[in-house]
Amino acid sequence: MRPAGEVRQALLQAAGRLATEERAPTLAELAAEATVGYEAAMNTVKNMVRAGVLRIARQRPVDYRNRPVAEYVPAAFAGA
Repeated sequence: MRPAGEVRQALLQAAGRLATEERAPTLAELAAEATVGYEAAMNTVKNMVRAGVLRIARQRPVDYRNRPVAEYVPAAFAGA
């Protein structure tokens, strides 16, 4: 199996840094913290959820969208 790419590693580290018991990062927050492009983050996070590396903790309303957005945490995160 191939090793995880740079974008995947950066997003996983960002998710670990930003996740707390009360709040977890959204896709936009993950992309900003990991300093990767939004589209690259969107595709990679989708694959990470499918692979079980990240999971959706809950949904949160935001100002920039009518629908709530998902909050992501590492699968090993015990807090959420």
